[in-house]
Amino acid sequence: MSNPVVLVFSNRADVRESVILAIGRRPAHDVGRIDFLECSTVAEVLMAVDDNKADVLVLDAEAQPAGGMGISRQVHLEAAIVPPVILLVRREDDRWLATWAKADEVLMYPLDPVTAAESVAAVLRRRGAAHAASPAAP
Repeated sequence: MSNPVVLVFSNRADVRESVILAIGRRPAHDVGRIDFLECSTVAEVLMAVDDNKADVLVLDAEAQPAGGMGISRQVHLEAAIVPPVILLVRREDDRWLATWAKADEVLMYPLDPVTAAESVAAVLRRRGAAHAASPAAP
């Protein structure tokens, strides 16, 4: 069985690196080791979602030229299979926009490593429980 894949999107390499360092390779003992898929463009994110390469998306809401909120909304409207989305915001007031974007979780930047790891672990647990509860494909 392969490790869960957490897609990290930002046009800035330093933001992607800080997200990966904050979450860590093992966000919680019960979810095991995770792998990261770094994306710097919207096209990379959409291709990864279409190809089911990511179990969780962590999207930078401040990315340029398109932010994570718009990408989250687009994925929820267009993708056949929508992985859970965690939005990274810089202002507390942007939490309501994350609701519009249908985010499963919201993290404040700069990241608190404990909160970031706990959020990813919680999303992976919920995702695992949902998969366990769904009927097996023939």
